[in-house]
Amino acid sequence: MNDTINAKELRALLPKLVERVRKGARFTVLYRSRPAFRIVPVDETPEKLCPLEEDPIYKMKGVGKSKDGLSSKDHDKVLYGK
Repeated sequence: MNDTINAKELRALLPKLVERVRKGARFTVLYRSRPAFRIVPVDETPEKLCPLEEDPIYKMKGVGKSKDGLSSKDHDKVLYGK
């Protein structure tokens, strides 16, 4: 089950949400009316959430310049181990 909440609800209900997530609930958090991130139980691996090849950020064309001097391929390696 995946519920949608906003950032204000997250702050107000955090202890209750933590309990629900520990029981298997999943949440998509909206920030300024746009999906920002997901909260999922820690035992769910990224492969269960979304195959790497379907991740819209993975191998995305670079946008702007990195302040750390790394390329987008370098960032993929840091984030995804590939």
